[in-house]
Amino acid sequence: MNTSADDGQPEQPQQPQQPQQPEQPEQPEQPEQQKQREQQEQQHKHRHPSEQLRAQLDILTTEAFRPELAEIDQLDTLAIARLMNGEDTTVPTAIAGQLPRVAAAIDAIAARMAGGGRLIYAGAGTAGRLGVLDASECPPTFNTRPEEVIGLIAGGPAAMVTSVEGAEDSKELAADDLRALELADRDCVVGVSASGRTPYAIGAVEHARARGALTVGLSCNAGSALAAAAEHGIEVVVGPELLTGSTRLKAGTAQKLVLNMISTITMIRLGKTYGNLMVDVRASNDKLRARSRRIVALATGAPQEAIEVALAATDGEVKNAILTLLTDVDPPTADRLLTAADGHLRAALSAARTT
Repeated sequence: MNTSADDGQPEQPQQPQQPQQPEQPEQPEQPEQQKQREQQEQQHKHRHPSEQLRAQLDILTTEAFRPELAEIDQLDTLAIARLMNGEDTTVPTAIAGQLPRVAAAIDAIAARMAGGGRLIYAGAGTAGRLGVLDASECPPTFNTRPEEVIGLIAGGPAAMVTSVEGAEDSKELAADDLRALELADRDCVVGVSASGRTPYAIGAVEHARARGALTVGLSCNAGSALAAAAEHGIEVVVGPELLTGSTRLKAGTAQKLVLNMISTITMIRLGKTYGNLMVDVRASNDKLRARSRRIVALATGAPQEAIEVALAATDGEVKNAILTLLTDVDPPTADRLLTAADGHLRAALSAARTT
């Protein structure tokens, strides 16, 4: 008797094959079935906008619900603080994966700004406020003109402190805001949105790209419409928030850190620093005046009396004062050398020492 090689059981006799049944023709759709199908299609097509939005939010990482935190309100304050602190430590790692994209965007921005272009941030809510914040810090930190780095927020300045209903939902509003700035092809527009789907940010990028301006899309979800619309897409995926959908937390932290990089490194590339010294700082208050003196001292090692004389002779311009102290050129010559070097102090120092 034959046995199976696998289990040693007697081999079963083969069953005769059943004759194949002829394929049934497809039944035509009955009128009632057709009517029901068409009704379902219409319901899906004309689904209420709130339902469409909910469906979009349901697939966003930044909006995901975390069941393990469903009873966070039952924890003591220190435990919640530790949780939040632990969440924040994951943000730099998420950014690290996007650094090549961040660097490419910065190099492109610096090239445009070196040619007279502007850096314009555009966003709504938290993202818009972060853009306005970063832009507003550039004049005192890097001595930029207010019109060189601009923050646009959906709904205008009032939206910095109060919600402006519906403003973020309008692409055309973003286009209008950029038209008001007389956007040019040498400018740079950075759309910022945690979800990557905010119409205002996407509209700003689309309008800018259509006019030849450089575009960057910064979001915290992979495969975002904002990143796809921009020439340079940056997607820092920080994961679901501690509080469901509260993107002012990890997403906001990630956006702030990336905006810090964009403005700071761009200004380094534009010669606004000398080493790690802010030599283009604008001394608009007592603290900044004291910082100016300290920067000149660190760069030159000159005594305080000489620093005061140099700053007075150069109208408080730190780079000019450093140049006069390190090369003994007079203030007008220092100004001319810096102008010829496009504001780069190292290049001006080199030129002064070779003439």
